This record gives sequence, C-alpha cells and structure tokens, in this order.
Amino acid sequence: MATVGRIVLGLRLRDLRERAGCSFEEAAAALSVNAATVRRMEKAEVGLKPLFVEKLLETYGVGRQEIDSFLALVEESRKPGWWHRFRDVLPDWFGLYVSLEGSASVIRGYEPHCVPGLLQTEDYARALLRTGFPNAPEDELERRVALRMGRQRLLTGSGAPRLWVVMDETVLHRPVGGREVMRAQIDRLLEAAGLPNVTLQVLTFEAGPHPGMFGPFQLFRFDIPELPDIVYTESLTGAVYLDERPDTAAYLEVLDRMGAQAVSVRHTEELLGDIRKEF
Repeated sequence: MATVGRIVLGLRLRDLRERAGCSFEEAAAALSVNAATVRRMEKAEVGLKPLFVEKLLETYGVGRQEIDSFLALVEESRKPGWWHRFRDVLPDWFGLYVSLEGSASVIRGYEPHCVPGLLQTEDYARALLRTGFPNAPEDELERRVALRMGRQRLLTGSGAPRLWVVMDETVLHRPVGGREVMRAQIDRLLEAAGLPNVTLQVLTFEAGPHPGMFGPFQLFRFDIPELPDIVYTESLTGAVYLDERPDTAAYLEVLDRMGAQAVSVRHTEELLGDIRKEF
C-alpha cells in the first residue's frame, strides 16, 4: 500500500539518479534487476528494500552519512500508519488517500452527492455505508464507520490542515438516515464551519451550471517540497490520482471558479440554518 513517505522517497531517488546522470538501465544493472523495477521504486509502486536503496545510492555517488540518513527514512516509511489496522475494510486504492489526507497542509474539494467524510456524523456515515455495502455484516459496517471517524481527528489535532469544501445544495436536501440524522448532520456542519481551519461553501441551485459538474474530487497540497499537488477522483471500483501540473492546475482553476460561484461562508451558515428547520 503506497504512502506519502514512500512517494517522497521515490521522488528523491529519481532526483538523485538524474543528478548522477544515470539511466534506468544503468541503475537496474547495479541491482541485477530490470529497468522496470527501478521505475516502480521511484513511483512508489513497490516497497523500498534497504539493500537495494543502499546499492543505488552508492551507484549515484551519495556519501555515507547521507546514505545512512536515507536508509533511516526508508525504515520509517515501512512502519504502518494508524489506518493499517483497518486493512480488512480499506481497499488498497483508498489507503493512499488516507495517507495523503493525513499529510496534506491544504485539502480542497467538491462534493455533489453527500457530506464529505471528514465532516460526517457517525449516524450519517453509518447510513451511507449501509447503502454502499448492503451485504456487509454489522461488525464490518461498524469498522468502516470507525475508520471514517478516525480520519476526522486530523481536523482538530496539531498541524491540522486547512479544509475548504464546496458542496452542492443537493447534498443538504438528500435525506440520509432520516430527519433526526439530517438535523444532527447539519449541526455538525455548522460546528465545523466555526473551526478556524475549515471553509465551507454551498453551491446553490440558483447558481446554475458550473465547471465541476463531472463529479466529486479532492485536491491535496503539501508543505513537503518534493511533493506536488495531487488530485483524487473516484469511481465505483477504484480511483485515479493525478499529479501532473497541467491536470492539477485545471482542477485548481475549477475549484476557484466554483468557490466564486458558491454563496459566501456567512451565507452558507445562514443557508444551513434554514435547511435545518426543514428537517
């Protein structure tokens, strides 16, 4: 399961190889493997073996002290994250998402269907997950709920990221779990909107068409110099992670345009209060 730590180390390996003027084939020869293995190491598609990493760094002319520091980071990256204990209910393609979420300094997103996972109440999450996994036994369902609630701790912990979400008004009118659940969920949104690191906006029906109508997505930004912006989009059975600058820039522009089209933060809180009365 890829993690932010492995991604960063892969990028650093690529940078060191390129600085040394070493081709994939030359690096692979030093390890007696094929070039595809080195490519996969740099893309964090496989785990980093300390012996392989040490040999590569020696091939790239890296000094002993830097090699030892790099190997220490490799060992650190091999430690499982807190979410590892939920692997039985966590798809591999979503494990990376949780790692990105926990390492980001800024999380921006658009949600047209439901309240974002970081802002859901337990009952709201349970109702959604029961619909998404109708055949799951009760204990599995509760583990999925616990995982989602565990992710929310990052919003109030030290070094909490800035969360900026644009939700479609449809989200607030779609009844999930019944009227009491929806009232509590809107209360949770109002509470979250009061946090200094959370910006919540609603894109109302009156706003008409907008550039994000293709579906939900999230953009992660990091304080880690090597790590570019990463965009996440999801389908029924998998996900796509985009990190090429033209792609992420396009999504960032869409988010900015939707933020300008949505109602202001103050009016969003007023709208939430009005919709709560309907429930």
